[in-house]
Amino acid sequence: MDVPAARNTLRMLTYLARRSGPVRASTMARDLELPRSSTYQLIRVMLDEGFLVHFPEDHAYGLSSMLSEIGSSVLQSARLGRLAAPLLERLVHDVGVPVVAHLGVLSSSDVMYVSRVQGFRAPTTVSSVGVRLPSHLTATGRAMLAMLPPAQVRAIYPHRDSLVLRSGTEPRTLSELDRILAETRTRGWATERGDITGEYSSVAASAVDHNGYPVAAIGLTFRGIAVDEPEWPRLGAAVVATANALTARLLGRS
Repeated sequence: MDVPAARNTLRMLTYLARRSGPVRASTMARDLELPRSSTYQLIRVMLDEGFLVHFPEDHAYGLSSMLSEIGSSVLQSARLGRLAAPLLERLVHDVGVPVVAHLGVLSSSDVMYVSRVQGFRAPTTVSSVGVRLPSHLTATGRAMLAMLPPAQVRAIYPHRDSLVLRSGTEPRTLSELDRILAETRTRGWATERGDITGEYSSVAASAVDHNGYPVAAIGLTFRGIAVDEPEWPRLGAAVVATANALTARLLGRS
């Protein structure tokens, strides 16, 4: 039995997942060869159910974080933790300093930690499995946010002048966060210095799916006094290599 509305809804979701940014309704209707009236009706339902977000400045629509949350939940239970665990173990062993390695996924404006490996004499961190932290405060969150289009970051943070604060050293506005994310893209890995716990710092990099969407981030947390500043690029390169290895596993590559 064919149900056109259900089929067209799935076609629209698949179409948007393959696009790098928001798309106008008229463009979707044209590319998918759908009547405009039906397109707008389906968009309205998906907006009401939380699967789409509206980008008013662009007069366009994109996927919300709900699908990534569903996907992250499935990956967490079925594949992601298992795929990442040996990589985290190897990372902790290879870096040669007391660190905690963790795996986080985006959940709306939070990072949720789904795996964790603590090295010898490593600090005790708050990033236990199941814990959620504001993504803009963490290296793992910043690594993933830096991979998103700016319009999607703004959709995640609609109140751009009042970001959640914790320690007093973190970004307070979306403009400050934009600067941090730009630095992250240029560097290739994210940093965090005392924004969660004063004496701890972190570096992180993001793994992506076949559409280039940030699926998860690999992070290392360490005591600030235990790792000199010139050592940070070495740890950054290590999390990038591990995130790339996780990406390869997710894509079925050797």
